[in-house]
Amino acid sequence: MTAVVLAVGAAALLLSLPYWLPGRVVALRVWIFNRVNGDEGIPVPGPLVDVARFKQVYADPAADGRSRGAALSDLFWYWLAPGPHIHQEHLEPGPRYDEVARTTRAILAMPTARAEELTARCVERGLRGIDGTTTVRLRDLMMPIWAEFYYEVVFGEPCPPEARDLIVANADDVVTALKCCGLRHMDRRVRLTDHLERRLADVRHPLPVGLSARERALYLQGTFFNTAVVQTSEAMTHLLMVLAGHPDVQDRLRDADDRYVQRVIDETLRLYPLFGVAHRVTSGEIRVDDRTTIPAGSVLLFSYPEFHRARFEDPGEFRPERWETLAARDADHIPFGIAANRPCPAWHLTPITMRVAAREVVRRFALRTSAAHTRSAPNRGPCLLIPRDAAVSGARPAARLAVMRVRDRWEDVWRSVVQLVLGGYMVWDARRQRLCERHFAAVEAACPGTGRSR
Repeated sequence: MTAVVLAVGAAALLLSLPYWLPGRVVALRVWIFNRVNGDEGIPVPGPLVDVARFKQVYADPAADGRSRGAALSDLFWYWLAPGPHIHQEHLEPGPRYDEVARTTRAILAMPTARAEELTARCVERGLRGIDGTTTVRLRDLMMPIWAEFYYEVVFGEPCPPEARDLIVANADDVVTALKCCGLRHMDRRVRLTDHLERRLADVRHPLPVGLSARERALYLQGTFFNTAVVQTSEAMTHLLMVLAGHPDVQDRLRDADDRYVQRVIDETLRLYPLFGVAHRVTSGEIRVDDRTTIPAGSVLLFSYPEFHRARFEDPGEFRPERWETLAARDADHIPFGIAANRPCPAWHLTPITMRVAAREVVRRFALRTSAAHTRSAPNRGPCLLIPRDAAVSGARPAARLAVMRVRDRWEDVWRSVVQLVLGGYMVWDARRQRLCERHFAAVEAACPGTGRSR
Protein backbone atom coordinates (compact mmCIF):
# COMPACT_ATOMS: atom_id res chain seq x y z
CA MET A 1 0.00 0.00 0.00
CA THR A 2 2.81 2.36 0.91
CA ALA A 3 4.48 1.73 -2.44
CA VAL A 4 1.24 2.56 -4.25
CA VAL A 5 0.83 5.80 -2.33
CA LEU A 6 4.41 6.77 -3.04
CA ALA A 7 3.99 5.97 -6.72
CA VAL A 8 0.80 8.00 -6.96
CA GLY A 9 2.43 10.88 -5.12
CA ALA A 10 5.47 10.79 -7.38
CA ALA A 11 3.25 10.73 -10.46
CA ALA A 12 1.18 13.64 -9.16
CA LEU A 13 4.34 15.62 -8.42
CA LEU A 14 5.73 14.90 -11.87
CA LEU A 15 2.52 15.89 -13.64
CA SER A 16 2.29 19.11 -11.64
CA LEU A 17 5.81 20.29 -12.53
CA PRO A 18 4.78 22.53 -15.46
CA TYR A 19 2.37 24.43 -13.19
CA TRP A 20 4.74 25.43 -10.40
CA LEU A 21 8.40 24.70 -11.18
CA PRO A 22 9.13 27.23 -13.98
CA GLY A 23 7.93 30.20 -11.92
CA ARG A 24 10.05 29.23 -8.94
CA VAL A 25 13.11 28.63 -11.09
CA VAL A 26 12.68 32.04 -12.72
CA ALA A 27 12.42 33.65 -9.27
CA LEU A 28 15.65 31.92 -8.27
CA ARG A 29 17.34 33.15 -11.46
CA VAL A 30 16.29 36.73 -10.69
CA TRP A 31 17.63 36.35 -7.14
CA ILE A 32 20.99 35.15 -8.49
CA PHE A 33 21.03 37.99 -11.02
CA ASN A 34 20.51 40.54 -8.26
CA ARG A 35 23.09 38.93 -5.99
CA VAL A 36 25.76 39.03 -8.69
CA ASN A 37 24.97 42.48 -10.05
CA GLY A 38 23.97 44.10 -6.77
CA ASP A 39 21.09 46.47 -6.19
CA GLU A 40 22.43 49.17 -8.48
CA GLY A 41 19.87 51.54 -9.88
CA ILE A 42 16.80 53.64 -9.16
CA PRO A 43 13.64 51.94 -10.47
CA VAL A 44 11.35 54.14 -12.56
CA PRO A 45 8.46 54.06 -11.86
CA GLY A 46 9.28 53.56 -8.19
CA PRO A 47 9.40 55.28 -4.80
CA LEU A 48 11.36 58.31 -6.08
CA VAL A 49 9.73 58.73 -9.50
CA ASP A 50 6.09 57.81 -9.97
CA VAL A 51 4.34 56.98 -13.24
CA ALA A 52 3.17 60.55 -13.75
CA ARG A 53 6.80 61.78 -13.92
CA PHE A 54 8.21 58.85 -15.93
CA LYS A 55 8.41 60.76 -19.23
CA GLN A 56 9.66 63.91 -17.53
CA VAL A 57 12.66 62.13 -16.04
CA TYR A 58 13.27 59.99 -19.13
CA ALA A 59 13.39 63.11 -21.32
CA ASP A 60 15.59 65.13 -18.96
CA PRO A 61 18.85 66.22 -20.66
CA ALA A 62 20.83 64.88 -17.71
CA ALA A 63 19.49 61.33 -18.26
CA ASP A 64 21.87 60.97 -21.17
CA GLY A 65 24.57 58.50 -20.08
CA ARG A 66 24.31 55.03 -21.53
CA SER A 67 27.09 52.72 -20.41
CA ARG A 68 29.89 54.35 -18.49
CA GLY A 69 29.54 54.12 -14.75
CA ALA A 70 26.85 51.42 -14.71
CA ALA A 71 27.86 47.93 -13.61
CA LEU A 72 24.79 46.62 -15.43
CA SER A 73 26.42 47.70 -18.70
CA ASP A 74 29.00 44.92 -18.36
CA LEU A 75 26.21 42.38 -18.82
CA PHE A 76 24.70 43.99 -21.92
CA TRP A 77 28.11 44.53 -23.49
CA TYR A 78 28.84 40.86 -22.85
CA TRP A 79 25.66 39.70 -24.58
CA LEU A 80 26.11 42.01 -27.59
CA ALA A 81 29.84 41.48 -28.16
CA PRO A 82 31.71 41.83 -30.41
CA GLY A 83 31.60 45.58 -30.89
CA PRO A 84 29.39 46.96 -28.09
CA HIS A 85 31.71 49.96 -27.85
CA ILE A 86 30.58 50.88 -31.39
CA HIS A 87 26.91 49.95 -30.97
CA GLN A 88 24.74 53.04 -31.33
CA GLU A 89 22.71 52.16 -28.26
CA HIS A 90 25.84 51.98 -26.08
CA LEU A 91 27.83 54.98 -27.29
CA GLU A 92 28.04 57.82 -24.81
CA PRO A 93 26.63 61.20 -25.89
CA GLY A 94 29.01 63.23 -28.00
CA PRO A 95 30.23 63.73 -31.59
CA ARG A 96 30.69 60.02 -32.30
CA TYR A 97 27.18 59.16 -31.15
CA ASP A 98 25.73 62.05 -33.16
CA GLU A 99 27.44 60.96 -36.37
CA VAL A 100 26.55 57.30 -35.93
CA ALA A 101 22.92 58.21 -35.23
CA ARG A 102 22.79 60.43 -38.34
CA THR A 103 24.20 57.60 -40.45
CA THR A 104 21.63 55.15 -39.12
CA ARG A 105 18.76 57.51 -39.86
CA ALA A 106 20.08 58.12 -43.37
CA ILE A 107 20.36 54.40 -44.14
CA LEU A 108 16.85 53.73 -42.82
CA ALA A 109 15.26 56.65 -44.67
CA MET A 110 13.12 55.50 -47.59
CA PRO A 111 9.75 56.35 -49.14
CA THR A 112 6.78 54.52 -47.66
CA ALA A 113 5.97 52.85 -50.98
CA ARG A 114 9.51 51.48 -51.20
CA ALA A 115 9.36 50.12 -47.64
CA GLU A 116 6.02 48.46 -48.34
CA GLU A 117 7.20 46.89 -51.59
CA LEU A 118 10.41 45.57 -50.06
CA THR A 119 8.58 44.15 -47.05
CA ALA A 120 5.98 42.39 -49.20
CA ARG A 121 8.68 40.89 -51.39
CA CYS A 122 10.72 39.59 -48.44
CA VAL A 123 7.65 38.15 -46.70
CA GLU A 124 6.53 36.41 -49.89
CA ARG A 125 9.93 34.71 -50.18
CA GLY A 126 9.93 33.80 -46.51
CA LEU A 127 6.54 32.11 -46.70
CA ARG A 128 7.22 30.36 -49.98
CA GLY A 129 7.03 26.60 -49.71
CA ILE A 130 4.56 26.43 -46.81
CA ASP A 131 1.75 24.54 -48.52
CA GLY A 132 -0.05 22.56 -45.86
CA THR A 133 -0.96 23.09 -42.22
CA THR A 134 2.35 23.65 -40.47
CA THR A 135 3.56 24.20 -36.92
CA VAL A 136 6.25 26.87 -36.80
CA ARG A 137 8.19 28.96 -34.32
CA LEU A 138 7.29 32.47 -35.36
CA ARG A 139 10.63 34.00 -34.42
CA ASP A 140 12.41 31.42 -36.55
CA LEU A 141 9.98 32.11 -39.41
CA MET A 142 10.41 35.87 -39.20
CA MET A 143 14.17 36.15 -38.75
CA PRO A 144 15.23 35.22 -42.33
CA ILE A 145 12.61 37.67 -43.64
CA TRP A 146 14.08 40.60 -41.73
CA ALA A 147 17.63 39.47 -42.45
CA GLU A 148 16.87 39.85 -46.15
CA PHE A 149 15.00 43.10 -45.59
CA TYR A 150 17.80 44.87 -43.72
CA TYR A 151 20.48 43.48 -46.00
CA GLU A 152 18.76 45.18 -48.93
CA VAL A 153 18.28 48.35 -46.87
CA VAL A 154 22.04 48.47 -46.17
CA PHE A 155 23.44 47.24 -49.49
CA GLY A 156 20.68 48.15 -51.94
CA GLU A 157 20.57 44.69 -53.52
CA PRO A 158 18.81 41.37 -52.85
CA CYS A 159 20.31 39.29 -50.07
CA PRO A 160 22.10 36.13 -51.25
CA PRO A 161 21.32 32.94 -49.28
CA GLU A 162 24.81 32.68 -47.80
CA ALA A 163 24.63 36.22 -46.38
CA ARG A 164 21.13 35.59 -45.04
CA ASP A 165 22.37 32.48 -43.25
CA LEU A 166 25.24 34.40 -41.65
CA ILE A 167 22.88 37.14 -40.46
CA VAL A 168 20.33 34.69 -39.06
CA ALA A 169 23.00 32.65 -37.27
CA ASN A 170 24.33 35.84 -35.65
CA ALA A 171 20.93 37.29 -34.72
CA ASP A 172 19.62 34.00 -33.36
CA ASP A 173 22.75 33.57 -31.26
CA VAL A 174 22.39 37.08 -29.81
CA VAL A 175 18.73 36.76 -28.86
CA THR A 176 19.14 33.20 -27.55
CA ALA A 177 21.93 34.37 -25.24
CA LEU A 178 19.92 37.42 -24.15
CA LYS A 179 17.08 35.12 -23.09
CA CYS A 180 19.59 32.84 -21.31
CA CYS A 181 18.48 29.88 -23.44
CA GLY A 182 21.98 29.28 -24.79
CA LEU A 183 25.57 30.43 -24.43
CA ARG A 184 27.22 32.80 -26.91
CA HIS A 185 28.84 31.32 -30.01
CA MET A 186 31.38 33.97 -30.92
CA ASP A 187 32.44 32.16 -34.08
CA ARG A 188 28.99 32.77 -35.60
CA ARG A 189 29.23 36.45 -34.74
CA VAL A 190 32.77 36.89 -35.99
CA ARG A 191 31.97 35.21 -39.31
CA LEU A 192 29.35 37.89 -39.96
CA THR A 193 31.78 40.64 -38.94
CA ASP A 194 34.35 39.29 -41.42
CA HIS A 195 31.73 39.19 -44.19
CA LEU A 196 30.59 42.76 -43.51
CA GLU A 197 34.16 44.05 -43.44
CA ARG A 198 34.69 42.62 -46.92
CA ARG A 199 31.51 44.35 -48.14
CA LEU A 200 32.08 47.84 -46.72
CA ALA A 201 32.66 49.37 -50.15
CA ASP A 202 29.20 48.17 -51.24
CA VAL A 203 27.20 49.93 -48.51
CA ARG A 204 24.88 52.38 -50.24
CA HIS A 205 25.53 55.25 -47.80
CA PRO A 206 28.78 56.73 -46.44
CA LEU A 207 29.68 55.18 -43.10
CA PRO A 208 30.80 57.17 -40.04
CA VAL A 209 34.25 58.69 -40.30
CA GLY A 210 36.77 58.14 -37.56
CA LEU A 211 36.05 54.42 -37.37
CA SER A 212 38.42 51.72 -38.56
CA ALA A 213 37.23 49.21 -41.15
CA ARG A 214 36.60 46.67 -38.40
CA GLU A 215 34.63 49.19 -36.35
CA ARG A 216 32.49 50.09 -39.36
CA ALA A 217 31.67 46.42 -39.82
CA LEU A 218 30.82 46.17 -36.13
CA TYR A 219 28.59 49.25 -36.44
CA LEU A 220 26.64 47.63 -39.29
CA GLN A 221 26.43 44.35 -37.42
CA GLY A 222 25.29 45.82 -34.12
CA THR A 223 22.78 48.29 -35.49
CA PHE A 224 21.21 46.47 -38.42
CA PHE A 225 22.02 42.78 -38.11
CA ASN A 226 21.76 42.47 -34.33
CA THR A 227 19.27 45.03 -33.09
CA ALA A 228 17.12 45.64 -36.18
CA VAL A 229 16.78 41.98 -37.19
CA VAL A 230 16.26 40.74 -33.63
CA GLN A 231 13.83 43.44 -32.53
CA THR A 232 11.70 43.37 -35.68
CA SER A 233 11.53 39.58 -35.51
CA GLU A 234 10.49 39.80 -31.86
CA ALA A 235 7.88 42.48 -32.62
CA MET A 236 6.38 40.37 -35.40
CA THR A 237 6.41 37.28 -33.16
CA HIS A 238 4.33 39.14 -30.57
CA LEU A 239 1.98 40.58 -33.16
CA LEU A 240 1.32 37.24 -34.85
CA MET A 241 0.96 35.45 -31.50
CA VAL A 242 -1.66 38.02 -30.50
CA LEU A 243 -3.51 37.50 -33.79
CA ALA A 244 -3.31 33.73 -33.37
CA GLY A 245 -4.98 34.07 -29.98
CA HIS A 246 -7.67 36.49 -31.23
CA PRO A 247 -9.20 35.06 -34.43
CA ASP A 248 -11.78 37.84 -34.62
CA VAL A 249 -9.08 40.51 -34.69
CA GLN A 250 -7.11 38.43 -37.19
CA ASP A 251 -10.05 38.15 -39.58
CA ARG A 252 -10.80 41.87 -39.39
CA LEU A 253 -7.16 42.81 -39.93
CA ARG A 254 -6.99 41.00 -43.28
CA ASP A 255 -8.87 43.78 -45.06
CA ALA A 256 -8.71 46.60 -42.51
CA ASP A 257 -7.27 50.04 -43.19
CA ASP A 258 -3.94 51.18 -41.77
CA ARG A 259 -5.59 52.87 -38.79
CA TYR A 260 -7.02 49.64 -37.45
CA VAL A 261 -3.82 47.69 -38.09
CA GLN A 262 -1.87 50.38 -36.26
CA ARG A 263 -4.22 50.14 -33.27
CA VAL A 264 -3.53 46.40 -33.12
CA ILE A 265 0.22 47.06 -33.28
CA ASP A 266 0.03 49.76 -30.59
CA GLU A 267 -1.88 47.47 -28.26
CA THR A 268 0.50 44.58 -28.92
CA LEU A 269 3.57 46.69 -28.10
CA ARG A 270 1.82 48.05 -25.01
CA LEU A 271 1.27 44.53 -23.67
CA TYR A 272 4.57 43.12 -24.94
CA PRO A 273 7.14 45.94 -25.11
CA LEU A 274 10.38 44.94 -26.79
CA PHE A 275 12.44 46.47 -24.00
CA GLY A 276 12.18 45.32 -20.41
CA VAL A 277 14.34 47.87 -18.63
CA ALA A 278 16.32 50.70 -20.22
CA HIS A 279 19.09 52.04 -18.02
CA ARG A 280 20.52 55.56 -18.20
CA VAL A 281 23.32 57.17 -16.18
CA THR A 282 22.72 60.74 -15.05
CA SER A 283 25.33 63.31 -16.05
CA GLY A 284 23.91 65.91 -13.68
CA GLU A 285 21.21 66.37 -11.08
CA ILE A 286 17.60 65.79 -12.10
CA ARG A 287 14.99 67.69 -10.15
CA VAL A 288 11.91 65.49 -9.98
CA ASP A 289 9.78 67.73 -7.77
CA ASP A 290 10.14 70.08 -4.81
CA ARG A 291 11.14 67.20 -2.52
CA THR A 292 13.13 64.91 -4.79
CA THR A 293 16.40 65.44 -6.66
CA ILE A 294 18.26 62.59 -8.30
CA PRO A 295 22.04 63.08 -7.97
CA ALA A 296 24.54 62.94 -10.81
CA GLY A 297 26.02 59.51 -11.44
CA SER A 298 22.79 57.69 -10.62
CA VAL A 299 21.68 54.71 -12.70
CA LEU A 300 18.02 55.03 -13.68
CA LEU A 301 16.17 51.82 -14.54
CA PHE A 302 13.15 52.66 -16.69
CA SER A 303 10.67 49.77 -16.74
CA TYR A 304 8.67 49.73 -19.96
CA PRO A 305 6.29 46.92 -18.88
CA GLU A 306 5.31 48.70 -15.66
CA PHE A 307 4.88 52.05 -17.39
CA HIS A 308 2.74 50.53 -20.15
CA ARG A 309 0.28 49.03 -17.67
CA ALA A 310 0.16 51.40 -14.73
CA ARG A 311 -2.62 53.78 -15.80
CA PHE A 312 -4.62 51.75 -18.31
CA GLU A 313 -8.02 50.26 -17.62
CA ASP A 314 -7.80 46.43 -17.59
CA PRO A 315 -4.08 46.65 -18.42
CA GLY A 316 -3.62 42.91 -18.87
CA GLU A 317 -6.30 42.60 -21.55
CA PHE A 318 -5.70 42.91 -25.28
CA ARG A 319 -8.08 45.67 -26.35
CA PRO A 320 -7.05 47.46 -29.58
CA GLU A 321 -10.27 49.47 -29.47
CA ARG A 322 -8.83 51.49 -26.59
CA TRP A 323 -6.74 53.36 -29.19
CA GLU A 324 -9.84 54.57 -31.07
CA THR A 325 -10.14 57.46 -28.61
CA LEU A 326 -6.63 57.48 -27.17
CA ALA A 327 -3.67 58.90 -29.06
CA ALA A 328 -0.53 56.82 -28.57
CA ARG A 329 1.64 59.93 -28.32
CA ASP A 330 -0.42 61.22 -25.36
CA ALA A 331 -0.65 57.92 -23.48
CA ASP A 332 1.75 56.05 -21.22
CA HIS A 333 3.08 54.30 -24.29
CA ILE A 334 6.66 54.56 -25.57
CA PRO A 335 7.35 51.45 -27.67
CA PHE A 336 10.17 53.26 -29.50
CA GLY A 337 11.43 55.38 -26.61
CA ILE A 338 11.19 59.15 -26.25
CA ALA A 339 12.30 61.63 -28.90
CA ALA A 340 14.37 63.61 -26.40
CA ASN A 341 16.49 60.65 -25.28
CA ARG A 342 17.87 58.19 -27.84
CA PRO A 343 14.66 57.21 -29.65
CA CYS A 344 14.72 54.09 -31.78
CA PRO A 345 15.94 55.23 -35.22
CA ALA A 346 13.42 52.88 -36.86
CA TRP A 347 10.41 54.41 -35.09
CA HIS A 348 8.91 55.52 -38.42
CA LEU A 349 9.92 52.54 -40.56
CA THR A 350 8.99 49.70 -38.22
CA PRO A 351 5.19 50.29 -38.02
CA ILE A 352 5.04 50.48 -41.84
CA THR A 353 6.86 47.18 -42.28
CA MET A 354 4.88 45.47 -39.50
CA ARG A 355 1.56 46.46 -41.07
CA VAL A 356 2.56 45.04 -44.43
CA ALA A 357 4.07 41.86 -42.99
CA ALA A 358 1.04 41.13 -40.81
CA ARG A 359 -1.34 41.55 -43.76
CA GLU A 360 0.78 39.33 -46.00
CA VAL A 361 0.81 36.55 -43.39
CA VAL A 362 -2.90 36.59 -42.46
CA ARG A 363 -4.02 36.78 -46.08
CA ARG A 364 -2.21 33.50 -46.73
CA PHE A 365 -2.78 31.73 -43.42
CA ALA A 366 -5.12 31.43 -40.49
CA LEU A 367 -3.00 31.49 -37.34
CA ARG A 368 -3.78 29.52 -34.19
CA THR A 369 -1.77 28.94 -31.03
CA SER A 370 -2.23 27.34 -27.63
CA ALA A 371 1.28 28.13 -26.37
CA ALA A 372 2.10 30.59 -23.61
CA HIS A 373 2.69 34.16 -24.71
CA THR A 374 5.01 36.20 -22.49
CA ARG A 375 7.00 39.36 -23.07
CA SER A 376 10.33 37.57 -23.29
CA ALA A 377 8.89 34.77 -25.48
CA PRO A 378 11.68 32.24 -24.80
CA ASN A 379 9.56 29.60 -26.59
CA ARG A 380 10.02 31.56 -29.87
CA GLY A 381 6.27 31.70 -30.51
CA PRO A 382 4.88 28.25 -31.40
CA CYS A 383 2.03 28.71 -33.88
CA LEU A 384 -0.08 26.71 -36.31
CA LEU A 385 -0.28 28.07 -39.87
CA ILE A 386 -3.37 26.91 -41.77
CA PRO A 387 -3.46 27.89 -45.48
CA ARG A 388 -6.54 29.98 -46.22
CA ASP A 389 -7.38 27.94 -49.29
CA ALA A 390 -6.95 24.56 -47.60
CA ALA A 391 -9.92 22.36 -46.77
CA VAL A 392 -8.91 21.34 -43.25
CA SER A 393 -11.26 19.64 -40.82
CA GLY A 394 -11.71 21.15 -37.39
CA ALA A 395 -10.52 18.03 -35.57
CA ARG A 396 -6.97 17.97 -36.85
CA PRO A 397 -6.04 21.56 -35.88
CA ALA A 398 -7.68 21.01 -32.49
CA ALA A 399 -5.55 17.93 -31.89
CA ARG A 400 -2.38 19.69 -32.97
CA LEU A 401 -3.17 22.63 -30.71
CA ALA A 402 -3.70 20.26 -27.78
CA VAL A 403 -0.29 18.71 -28.43
CA MET A 404 1.24 22.20 -28.74
CA ARG A 405 -0.17 23.20 -25.35
CA VAL A 406 1.20 20.13 -23.56
CA ARG A 407 4.56 20.34 -25.31
CA ASP A 408 4.95 24.06 -24.51
CA ARG A 409 4.23 23.49 -20.83
CA TRP A 410 6.78 20.71 -20.54
CA GLU A 411 9.37 22.60 -22.58
CA ASP A 412 8.97 25.42 -20.07
CA VAL A 413 10.12 23.07 -17.31
CA TRP A 414 13.49 22.20 -18.85
CA ARG A 415 13.85 25.66 -20.42
CA SER A 416 13.56 27.36 -17.02
CA VAL A 417 16.33 25.11 -15.67
CA VAL A 418 18.51 25.85 -18.71
CA GLN A 419 17.93 29.58 -18.22
CA LEU A 420 18.85 29.26 -14.56
CA VAL A 421 22.13 27.46 -15.22
CA LEU A 422 23.25 29.34 -18.34
CA GLY A 423 21.92 32.69 -17.16
CA GLY A 424 23.70 32.35 -13.85
CA TYR A 425 26.93 31.47 -15.61
CA MET A 426 26.73 34.36 -18.10
CA VAL A 427 25.91 36.91 -15.40
CA TRP A 428 28.95 35.70 -13.46
CA ASP A 429 31.17 35.61 -16.56
CA ALA A 430 30.11 39.12 -17.60
CA ARG A 431 30.89 40.38 -14.12
CA ARG A 432 34.28 38.66 -14.30
CA GLN A 433 35.21 40.05 -17.73
CA ARG A 434 33.93 43.61 -17.04
CA LEU A 435 33.96 44.50 -20.74
CA CYS A 436 32.40 47.94 -20.30
CA GLU A 437 34.36 48.94 -17.22
CA ARG A 438 37.65 47.87 -18.78
CA HIS A 439 36.88 49.69 -22.05
CA PHE A 440 36.34 53.04 -20.38
CA ALA A 441 39.31 52.55 -18.07
CA ALA A 442 41.48 51.99 -21.15
CA VAL A 443 40.04 55.07 -22.87
CA GLU A 444 40.71 57.20 -19.82
CA ALA A 445 44.24 55.85 -19.50
CA ALA A 446 44.99 56.55 -23.18
CA CYS A 447 43.30 59.97 -23.28
CA PRO A 448 42.96 61.42 -19.77
CA GLY A 449 40.13 63.86 -19.38
CA THR A 450 38.15 62.64 -22.39
CA GLY A 451 35.17 62.10 -20.13
CA ARG A 452 31.85 60.70 -21.29
CA SER A 453 32.00 62.09 -24.82
CA ARG A 454 33.70 58.90 -26.00
